[in-house]
Amino acid sequence: MRERRTLSDLDWPPYLNPMRPFFVYSLFILLVLGIGLAIGIINVPGDWYQSLNKPVFNPPNWIFAPVWTVLYIIIGYVGARTWLRDRHSKAMRFWFAQMLFNFAWSPLFFGLHELALALIVILALLISIFGFILTVRREDGLAAILFAPYAAWVAFASLLNGSILLLN
Repeated sequence: MRERRTLSDLDWPPYLNPMRPFFVYSLFILLVLGIGLAIGIINVPGDWYQSLNKPVFNPPNWIFAPVWTVLYIIIGYVGARTWLRDRHSKAMRFWFAQMLFNFAWSPLFFGLHELALALIVILALLISIFGFILTVRREDGLAAILFAPYAAWVAFASLLNGSILLLN
């Protein structure tokens, strides 16, 4: 009878071993950042967005890329941290839910020009971020704290999305 081997039984180079935290952190950060970047490149705001009426508190366009880059690094780090602690936890399910909503928003708003549907999705994103924070805060206070700027930015983006919907 043949012996079953698991991922940890294989002879991995140290930097590729999927059981090592460095690999998990790197993978999460690269995937979140890479997918976020790809979605941003595919869904460029363009002329349609420029023609919309926007509220006075609308930030300049150049601010979005650096803010999202930092946030995606934090989101990836927190996701890896949560995965390593307990990949089957309620917090991890909230983490995956917020990623789904996060990655869905730009195609809806910028790609399909669905302002109302994008508002629903960004509010679901905000709820899932708060769900993550509330679920993880006792077991991993650092993860909860690191998600606070993300929650603040998405709350602001929700207000911005809602304002643009009302003005147009």
